[in-house]
Amino acid sequence: MTPSGSPDTHTPIHVEISRDLEDIAPTFLENRKKDLQTLRVAVGAQDFATLQTLGHRMKGDGGGYGFDAISQTGARLESAAKQYDLPTIEHCIVELEDFLNRVTVFYR
Repeated sequence: MTPSGSPDTHTPIHVEISRDLEDIAPTFLENRKKDLQTLRVAVGAQDFATLQTLGHRMKGDGGGYGFDAISQTGARLESAAKQYDLPTIEHCIVELEDFLNRVTVFYR
């Protein structure tokens, strides 16, 4: 049972993006999955520079590929890394992983 106000972690997240991105969007998403491991290592090492850089990159790239949620998470991650805010950073990582696990892409 999912607590009230919490996202259902089994419900797909539907994202509709341009058919022009059909060849590159899957690679973009796979690279974000690879980033999860890098983010976790950076948290363990308290490497805030890497966390900030990856957050900044996600903030800039996500929307360009049609994934505004990744841009929003990246912006929060970048900001949290600048403030050395590990709880928020860890929340952003969980949020990114949840999004990547549930996203279903439709091309228009």
